[in-house]
Amino acid sequence: MADQEEDFSSLPLPDRFSHKNWKVRKQGYEDAAKTFEATPDESDPAFRPFILDSGLWKGAVADSNVAAQQDGINALCAFLKYGGQQACTRSRNVTITPIVEKGLSSTRAATKQSALEALLLYIELDKSDPIIEDLLPSLNNKQPKLIAATLSAFTAIFHAYGIKIVDPKPVLKALPKVFGHADKNVRAEAQNLAVELYRWLREAMKTLFWNELKPVQQQDLEKLFDTVKQEPPPKQERLLRSQQAAVEAAPANGQEDEAEAEIEEEQPAEIDAFDLAEPVDVLSKVPANFGESMASSKWKDRKDALDALFAAVNTDRIKDGPFDDIMGALAKSMKDANIAVVTVAANCIECLAKGLRHSIAKYRGRIMPAIMERLKEKKQSVADALGAALDAVFASTGLSECLEDILEFLKHKNPQVKSETLRFLIRCLKTTREAPSKPEVKLISEAATKLLTESVEATRAAGTEALGTLMKIMGERPMGPYLEGLDDSRKTKIKEYCDAAEVKAKDKPKPVAPPPKAAPIGQKKTVSKKTAVGTKKPAPRPTTPQEEPAPPPPKTASKGIPSKLSAPKALVPPQKSGLQGPKKLAGPGGAAPPSTQSPRRNITPQDEEAAPIPSKLGRGLAGRPLARPGPPSTTTSESGPPAPQAPSISPGERLELDDLRSEKEYLVRTNEELRASSSKYQSQIHELQNQNAQLIEDHTRDVLSIKAKETQLVRARSDAESAETQ
Repeated sequence: MADQEEDFSSLPLPDRFSHKNWKVRKQGYEDAAKTFEATPDESDPAFRPFILDSGLWKGAVADSNVAAQQDGINALCAFLKYGGQQACTRSRNVTITPIVEKGLSSTRAATKQSALEALLLYIELDKSDPIIEDLLPSLNNKQPKLIAATLSAFTAIFHAYGIKIVDPKPVLKALPKVFGHADKNVRAEAQNLAVELYRWLREAMKTLFWNELKPVQQQDLEKLFDTVKQEPPPKQERLLRSQQAAVEAAPANGQEDEAEAEIEEEQPAEIDAFDLAEPVDVLSKVPANFGESMASSKWKDRKDALDALFAAVNTDRIKDGPFDDIMGALAKSMKDANIAVVTVAANCIECLAKGLRHSIAKYRGRIMPAIMERLKEKKQSVADALGAALDAVFASTGLSECLEDILEFLKHKNPQVKSETLRFLIRCLKTTREAPSKPEVKLISEAATKLLTESVEATRAAGTEALGTLMKIMGERPMGPYLEGLDDSRKTKIKEYCDAAEVKAKDKPKPVAPPPKAAPIGQKKTVSKKTAVGTKKPAPRPTTPQEEPAPPPPKTASKGIPSKLSAPKALVPPQKSGLQGPKKLAGPGGAAPPSTQSPRRNITPQDEEAAPIPSKLGRGLAGRPLARPGPPSTTTSESGPPAPQAPSISPGERLELDDLRSEKEYLVRTNEELRASSSKYQSQIHELQNQNAQLIEDHTRDVLSIKAKETQLVRARSDAESAETQ
């Protein structure tokens, strides 16, 4: 036997994995685990045979001998732990089912723990979707102990990784069936899984399976949920391999806390039922005669049509589709004379906004003004339905999209509409998650400040609360300019509302950009070259006369006094007389001429440097030819050849510049006048639109009244005719 064991140990590991003797297989599993632990990295040749032939792991996990099976699963865990992602993806297709059937349901606690660890490693190395897909069929197994073991594995997976890594929707859909299982152990594990999911999802999980449970089961779960409500929000306890790499790489950059914070931010604070629900096609459930019923003159027919629509759209998530006709009918129903029709229509809009979410934005312009126009209704039940519809539309769009309509209806002539619109604005400010921009803050503040002088106390109080809520978001300092002119009592009330308000958005000021670094002297010259013509030319003047004294005097003489070109002595008197100095040399004859030529320039340092140059210019001209200094000027001057051509602005250019300035001021004034007139016309247009809408509403009311009278008249005639016949 000793000789045989030595022969077996000399066999390769793949051959020992498939050996008939369970002791050989067991020893092979143990040796494989040790070999994997001793490898330096994932690319070690020890992993290659097991990656190429993944079927070896199927036999190891489902070994007929329980002792060898335990070591086989341990070897698989070592293979996954040290083999990396490639070991995971190559082996999971053949190992998940035997792990569930043979490992999770094993009578040995160590085997169960190793099997569960293998499942967690598969998720850690890659992703959870393939593992969940392979585990779900086990819930339909005929053996109760296998179903219970699978449910326990689901509970451990969600407890370790949370719902951000593992999608809970497939598991939630399978819960009602296991809750109705005959075995009590299965039902107990189902309860444990439901409680674990409730830790992450809270009330949102009930939308998928709660109504399919028995009342007794619901009561038992509610008792278990009450204990969970007192616990803090759960956090991911086990990191993926990618997350571990991010945390390990962070200390090298000094960002360990930031990496951990990013992982914590990935955990959703609150799960919405919309994210878990499946989209429902409600258009197929809408009655075919919906349009005809909505056009009926009988309010009962219209209400019945809206009730049928409400039953169809009252779902958590709605599949997007062409809802134009339905939205148009609902917007028209806001003008209905019957308040029951208005209430049901508002409920339908609320359901559609919650079910469509961002897809409702394309219909917002049609339904929101119609709802806000009906805010004049004083009955509380109708006002509540309209407010709920507005809140749902706002939650699906945003403050920037709704602000224009809100500000427009704050100018409404009906005080009830103003007050309800202000309350809606306050709710928007409290629930928005993005702080309004500075232009939006200005518009809101100005509109609310104007309403503080209203005759109705409710409107004044709502305006004060709106300013206080806005101050809570933006802070006291940014709101200070908009509160100037208000009395101290009003400011005190605004501050009280600010302290009591609870908002979800906070204004985060943008980080101040660091001041630009001081540029070197050479860079200053290049910048001035682009910005102003008059300031770039005098800069090279101190170097130009020293190396090229000849070119400037001939040009000045040619422009000023042509007859003195032949005399070399004529070069010095123009500098003394000041006739040519202001035009070319920028002040060699005195300080007054340059200041009159270009008052915006400050060339005092250049004048000081250029002061001793004229004497050198006069002494060096006699012994030098006039055409020779040309090339040095191009090499020594930093601003290039054009430098001596136009060192300053001429009087003609100065006049032209003054004309351009005056023309610019005239255009600015004209633009301001046009803007003022445009805003005036815009306000007149809004007033005419409001008047037109009021006339349309009055006309609709008159038409409905006429139809009602005609109906009464027809009935009276029929009654009279029937009386005559009798």
